[in-house]
Amino acid sequence: MSSDLIIDKEYKSWLSGIKLKVRNVQIKAALKVQTELLNFYWELGADIVVKQTKARWGDGLIKQLSRDLMAEFPEMKGFSKRNLELIRQWYQFYSSATLSNQITQQAVSQLPAEQKVKQPVGQIHDAEKSQQVVDQIEQPAFPQITQIPWGHNIAIIAKCKNIDEALYYVQCTISHNWSRSVLVHQIESGLYKREGRSVHNFALTLPKPQSDLAVQTLKDPYIFDFLIMTKDYTERDLENALVSHVRQFLLELGVGFAYMGQQIAMQVGEREFFVDLLFYHTKLHCYVVVELKVVDFEPEHAGKLNFYMKAIDSQLRTEHDQPTIGILICKKKDRIVAEYALSDINKPIGVSEYRLTESIPDTFRESLPTVEQIEAELGESGDKF
Repeated sequence: MSSDLIIDKEYKSWLSGIKLKVRNVQIKAALKVQTELLNFYWELGADIVVKQTKARWGDGLIKQLSRDLMAEFPEMKGFSKRNLELIRQWYQFYSSATLSNQITQQAVSQLPAEQKVKQPVGQIHDAEKSQQVVDQIEQPAFPQITQIPWGHNIAIIAKCKNIDEALYYVQCTISHNWSRSVLVHQIESGLYKREGRSVHNFALTLPKPQSDLAVQTLKDPYIFDFLIMTKDYTERDLENALVSHVRQFLLELGVGFAYMGQQIAMQVGEREFFVDLLFYHTKLHCYVVVELKVVDFEPEHAGKLNFYMKAIDSQLRTEHDQPTIGILICKKKDRIVAEYALSDINKPIGVSEYRLTESIPDTFRESLPTVEQIEAELGESGDKF
């Protein structure tokens, strides 16, 4: 009977459904365990802060607590002295703004009505009120921080300067399911300060919420630190280098970009024109034309990009696609000139700059050994041992 079930299509289909449910349950269980663990870390961090302040046990508390907890729960890895210090740091990082705000509100609410407006905030620091508020904070000040792994949390508070920046990366991690390495890369490249800062006309050319989402896809500048170019590189050199590193390029462009090709031929009248780089944005549901310029922005650049977008809309866009968006990435731009250039263009265009790692002079590049030479040297060295 069991052998018959192995080949039975209905049974195989039913079994596949059960396997899928098991995997979903496992994922939900893992997420719940993670959330519960981080909620526990939050309470532990609050307790440590209170005990070190109120009981005056000092820094020796964490060292002793680590010994006792590790002795009792040897199978758990989260009770090392270093991790307990990180738990305290994590709690203090996120609780500081909320705690200060709650203390202020509590103190002001207790004042007579005629004094509420006059009372300076600087006079509200009272140790007893602070202690009462700390005792009231039983859940994380920002619940979303328990929705990402502990390692991600530590990377964020180690590299972010304020809570707004930290929460931005927390939300991005949740929305885009970033790995820790991708998260660290985005923080170190300054995504928080670059996203949506380019010059654009999206508010005038796209309806909401399409315009708001389109703005979020832009960065200024784009960081191409994965490229090393010669001193006198051309636009085609830059384009080819980006295509050869398309994975890193897509990571820098952001979530939702799907690469369609380079130098896409478009026939207009009796002439043939070539689009530098063409993408499709899966969230905006539109084509995205990327035009590269290795010189400073000029108004005619916007006109040329507008022409390419018109060709894409006429020849590739279907009734299911939103209007094509253009991104012009140049070496440098005058913001006022760019705003003027885009003001009377009816198609959505954004203008951003790019940054490269320092170029290697051609003469120095020529003196560098080739991959084959390096491999040969390594082979000879290996023979000597």
